[in-house]
Amino acid sequence: MSERSIRSTTHRLAIIDAALRMEKIGLNKGTAGNISVRWNDGFLVTPSGMPPQRLRPEDIVFVDMEGDPQGTRRPSSEWRFHRDIYAGRPEVEAVVHGHPPFCVALAVLHKSIPPYHYMVAKAGGRDIRCAPYASFGTQALSDHAMAALDDRKACLLANHGMIATGRTLDGAIALAIEVEELAEGYWRALQLGEPFLLSDEEMSSMVTRFAAYGENAQTGDQPAPAGHDKSGDRA
Repeated sequence: MSERSIRSTTHRLAIIDAALRMEKIGLNKGTAGNISVRWNDGFLVTPSGMPPQRLRPEDIVFVDMEGDPQGTRRPSSEWRFHRDIYAGRPEVEAVVHGHPPFCVALAVLHKSIPPYHYMVAKAGGRDIRCAPYASFGTQALSDHAMAALDDRKACLLANHGMIATGRTLDGAIALAIEVEELAEGYWRALQLGEPFLLSDEEMSSMVTRFAAYGENAQTGDQPAPAGHDKSGDRA
């Protein structure tokens, strides 16, 4: 087996492992959601309609930047926003899409996650936007997602779910976990009233601090500052 084939198999196994992890921690259930990693002149992505437990390396689909798939399976119906993210965001090496419950709860209300907590800045800006609704698998959905991801690493999708990106697959999953926890915190706060929001100045400071914190300057996917001790933050 060539080195390229070995590396491809390693990436495919990593995607399968990630899909199993996302289901185990509740970011997806059944055939919901999809995962990809940048590969050569395209990307490897989970197939359409297959639960993680059934996935084998050969089921992971290579799609080139023209949108042409190779392999025996059809790529995820959401391949378009994966392709467009890789085309427009050269720093992104992995994309995860899920339907975690608290993200969905906010998304069906078309609510973005505002700066109620400093950790919102981990997604790259003062808030985590909610993209307008479009049917799954359409170019319109990809266009809305790309706009919501402008200067951001994650977004919600109205009446749908969420997207998280990363410089590594572990980093993208860690951010997805963080976004779901932030969605849960915001949802719970809304049960009591309207939370006080941090200022634009404070959030800009947090974005800068996260970008430069520890190894984050090299990898883009590292833990939060001391005091935020959660295993989900470690890429």
